[in-house]
Amino acid sequence: MIITVQEIIEIVIMALAVGYIFSGFFKKRYISDDPFVQYSKPSMIDNLIYGIKIAAPAVILHELSHKFVAMAFGAQAVIHAPIGMYTIVILMRLLNFPIIFFVGGYVSIFGKLFAWQHALISLAGPLTNLIIYLVLISLVKFNLVNKKHYEMIGRAAKLNLFLFAFNMIPLPGFDGYSFFSAILSYIF
Repeated sequence: MIITVQEIIEIVIMALAVGYIFSGFFKKRYISDDPFVQYSKPSMIDNLIYGIKIAAPAVILHELSHKFVAMAFGAQAVIHAPIGMYTIVILMRLLNFPIIFFVGGYVSIFGKLFAWQHALISLAGPLTNLIIYLVLISLVKFNLVNKKHYEMIGRAAKLNLFLFAFNMIPLPGFDGYSFFSAILSYIF
């Protein structure tokens, strides 16, 4: 089975949690010629949906790419939403603490793989974010989207570029560490 019911549930939880966490950073603004619409304050639900639209695809597609590349190499891979971590970060957000860490999700991989395969699996998530960034920037550059969506697309593009760079940091726990460790073990 490509994706299980449990993974679908975890992805929904991931979308809601990530959307809520990022709704504090990406507040919806109404762009309209009507001054009543222009200066109206979006509801919490509006901001949640806006946060989901911007952040959830970046995180979910990142994790799905890890899963599908691992599966392409014959391994079993399962997506997880770190519910405990989400709970802590959501509580921090509710208490107005600065959010100093975030884990979008993770994939458990089972099976014997070569080092170069682990390297490609690790690279798949950040590379997906880079591709999303390039696609979104191209849509704006070539005027392929309505101008009312530019702000949202720009924010999503910046977030994907950030996730690419952040995940490629070669420190333990990051995709960059897994990638560079796998490359070094393959070489040596």
